[in-house]
Amino acid sequence: MRKLYSVVHAIEPLLPEDRDGSLRAAAARLIAGSAKLAAPLRRPVAREIVEIVRAMNGYYSNLIEGYRTFPADVQAALEGHFSDVSERRDMQLMHLAHLETQKLMEQKLLSMPSQDVCSPEFLCWIHGEFYARLPETLRKVSDMRGRLHPVPEGRLRDFNVRIGTHIPPRHEELADFLAVFHERFGSMVDRSPRSFVAMAAAHHRLAWIHPFGDGNGRVIRLFTEAWLLKSGLEGVGMWTLCRGLARRNAQYKAVLAAADSPRLHDTDGRGALSEQRLSEFCRFMLDTATDQTAFMASLIDSERLEARLFAYARLREETRELPKRSSILLRDVLLRGEIRRGEASRILGVSPRTAQTVIRHLETAGFLHSKTPKGPIGLVFPVNSVGTLFPNLYPAGETDDRSIGR
Repeated sequence: MRKLYSVVHAIEPLLPEDRDGSLRAAAARLIAGSAKLAAPLRRPVAREIVEIVRAMNGYYSNLIEGYRTFPADVQAALEGHFSDVSERRDMQLMHLAHLETQKLMEQKLLSMPSQDVCSPEFLCWIHGEFYARLPETLRKVSDMRGRLHPVPEGRLRDFNVRIGTHIPPRHEELADFLAVFHERFGSMVDRSPRSFVAMAAAHHRLAWIHPFGDGNGRVIRLFTEAWLLKSGLEGVGMWTLCRGLARRNAQYKAVLAAADSPRLHDTDGRGALSEQRLSEFCRFMLDTATDQTAFMASLIDSERLEARLFAYARLREETRELPKRSSILLRDVLLRGEIRRGEASRILGVSPRTAQTVIRHLETAGFLHSKTPKGPIGLVFPVNSVGTLFPNLYPAGETDDRSIGR
């Protein structure tokens, strides 16, 4: 088997043939589901949803690896407050590493040719940006003989590994396998149904190659996010595949491992690996992604979100955490996207001075923001409100207020 996997053709088939068109049909459902997310909200509000989804993407990507970081801890880290407990601090730093890497990646993609999403250079760049931000305690890994290796950022592994029953290609052949990966998948990054079938297949085949000493799962999920972003898919950024993969973690890992299988029988494709298992993995990925678009569509439905925000603010008014009539102002900002400061007096039915007091209170509470002291006011969703305003976005209890102390 080791000899077989030192030959680049051992990675075939890279793409299932999809003879009956069922995978392309599944991809078309994903395209349609994502497109529905592009219009319901005003653009400033949609941008805030994208920020929430980006943070959620990091949370669930780490959760897949067995690491849990509370959103409140992440918010604290963004504000420069870290736990006194080293393990919890490491989790904060890991989540920040993912968030910062994804933000940088989104900027980098703006000027990149689409085919370069699949290039070894881009994959190494993702790994380098992520690992450069990790604490030293999270930058070591064991090889097949149990020897501990440091994991240098942005470099392909220089030792051999075994992942469960799968033995990835020898480290000497990684460059050849990645060159084939780039050549075959790079031209497929577009918004056609075939592209998203290819995206799912590429997710597995990159995992099969296992190019880095550690961090492959996170790099592969960021790579998949990059493919979605660069494809031009409508509604991308408003949902995350990682949530679906984390919620189906056992099944995800099972179908991922099953797609490592060699041909099952004489009619199972023409390559060394099983086309049937690869097809099953692609179907799982596409269906999981489509489920997540439907889930987010239910959350950001304007009428439902408006009702949840209004009820939440009214409750905070009753407990005197927010000024009276805050609910009216927040609802108006949600529906319009943003408002001029001078409009608040009319919306609230109070004097301009009182209106400015309400605005300042809501800014301090994290519900409103403005780029300049006199500029338009936009809506923000504080981390401790996310569990109510966007139910089931995180597992129950994850968005509660939590101390980052001992």
